[in-house]
Amino acid sequence: MGAHTHDDVRKHLKLYIGVFLALLVGTAITVYAWTWHFESVAITITVALFIACIKAFLVAGYFMHLMSERKTIYAILLTTVFFFAGLMYLTVWSREEMPRGTTYSVGPNPSLPQLGTH
Repeated sequence: MGAHTHDDVRKHLKLYIGVFLALLVGTAITVYAWTWHFESVAITITVALFIACIKAFLVAGYFMHLMSERKTIYAILLTTVFFFAGLMYLTVWSREEMPRGTTYSVGPNPSLPQLGTH
């Protein structure tokens, strides 16, 4: 870690205060949006998710320092996608490799005793 000059700290402080004020405005919009009445529930959910996504981006991007660590984030994301795709491939590939005696059942098995019958 290098030493930070007074100007660097002041620049970062202004950025964090700006993000904090934007989050306060977003929270005020969220509270005020409670009074808005849209014609469908889908529009209401879309507006609420849009506001929440902007606030989540601000928190994750600036307060969690994800904006400045793009290479690490993309490396982790690509690794996750690789393993997810591999597991999905193995699941689909092994679908026909069922253990001996396994059957697909659509209804009740007539060879088993049914509950409630004597």
